[in-house]
Amino acid sequence: MDETQSPTKKGAADGRVQRSRRSRQLIIEAMLDLINEGVLIPTAQQVADRANIAIRTVFRHFSEMEQLYNELDAQIREHYLDLFRGGDRSGTLDTRLQHAIERHANAYTTLSPVMLATRALLWRSPTLTKCYEENQQKLRIDLDNWLPELKEVSTATREAIDAIASFDFWHRLHVSQSMSKSASVKIIADLIKSLLDDDRC
Repeated sequence: MDETQSPTKKGAADGRVQRSRRSRQLIIEAMLDLINEGVLIPTAQQVADRANIAIRTVFRHFSEMEQLYNELDAQIREHYLDLFRGGDRSGTLDTRLQHAIERHANAYTTLSPVMLATRALLWRSPTLTKCYEENQQKLRIDLDNWLPELKEVSTATREAIDAIASFDFWHRLHVSQSMSKSASVKIIADLIKSLLDDDRC
């Protein structure tokens, strides 16, 4: 900013910057609210209506929806990953496996709308495709941290375990097949344990 500007002009400029930031944040929050309510592919008009701003304001801040997807991911990624991090990772294989699947189940339940929206948009969004692939790799590493035994199994067994531990498999059991949370966790844990046992035979 030009330091020769009067305090009044500087104040006005600062106010515009703050309003611009606020509008940008309102857009991101509106997008996330719509997704969490089940609108998996919100339109720019829906976002504008929810944020109570003009649609031209949405496009002034985000000329393409890709930009909005990218900023939304940047804001929620750490929260997303924090849901998987932590937990007591000590104990026997059976104990660690149970805790890992329970933690994943809790995270999947919380993040279900965002994960479904991401899957619905992958076909048209390079940004979300990249973010999705990065997050999947981090979840794979996280499962390795829970279960160091996975580093010793065959490639086929490891890929099968990744599929069983995935959101897609969880959602199929818990939502599509109406299994309870505890029943879904048990099925997943039992399948992974069986694969580990078979691989070591």
